[in-house]
Amino acid sequence: MSATISSINYCPVKSISFQTIDKCEIKKDIGIIGDRIFAFAKDLDLEQVKLFEKSPEERRGKWNKILTLKNSPVLNKYNFLFVENKLTLTFKNEKILTINVNEMNEYDLLSNKILELENSLKKPIVLMKNKDLPFFDTSISNKTVLSHSVSLLNNKSIEDFKNKINQKIEAQRFRGNIHIDGVEPWKEREWIGKIVKINGISFKVEKNIPRCVAINLKPNTDDNSLNLLQSLKKTYNHFEMGIYLTALDDGEINLGDKIKITI
Repeated sequence: MSATISSINYCPVKSISFQTIDKCEIKKDIGIIGDRIFAFAKDLDLEQVKLFEKSPEERRGKWNKILTLKNSPVLNKYNFLFVENKLTLTFKNEKILTINVNEMNEYDLLSNKILELENSLKKPIVLMKNKDLPFFDTSISNKTVLSHSVSLLNNKSIEDFKNKINQKIEAQRFRGNIHIDGVEPWKEREWIGKIVKINGISFKVEKNIPRCVAINLKPNTDDNSLNLLQSLKKTYNHFEMGIYLTALDDGEINLGDKIKITI
């Protein structure tokens, strides 16, 4: 096997951002630095927001308390870029608003701008930040004990799915952190419980990634006319694409890095 990294991505804001990078810093027990460190709370008062922000235990199963593409698909039209403590809301690659994330008084500016742009969203929404306990799916789900994760996708598995249903499928729909080439379709499903090494960093392969209706959304739009979730089930008898890793070391990974299965 000669697996290599073909792309690296992260989402500064949970669910509603996507940024492609050439390299990233990995932190043990966190994952990719900067990934999903922001999220928008909804239907919570300020005291509840503080608890949700700081405590993974308070997040368990409370998907309806944050803005996601599942409950707010209109937000897929937008993106957030995070560079040097500046968080920028964009629409069709045009900048709408930039805030300094070190200035807490600017958070409301961003929340209010989103409500102004999409009046179908219910007030209030509150921007949260936690760089040490990011807002990963695995920190909110009540079906897993993982509080941190890195998602890995096999390009050949996506290609196999695309060919079987005879549809164009953008890889961005799956919002993976690491995409790899050089591995047979679905071979990654055999890695569960094993150790993967990338540029000297060890990762444990934890589980397959269950998918939700967010994959039905065409990137950068609110078009969900293609029911990929249903197609996954019909084609493979499961709803999964990709695998979750947890980082066992600190370090850096880069485009083109080799991937080794050690155990």
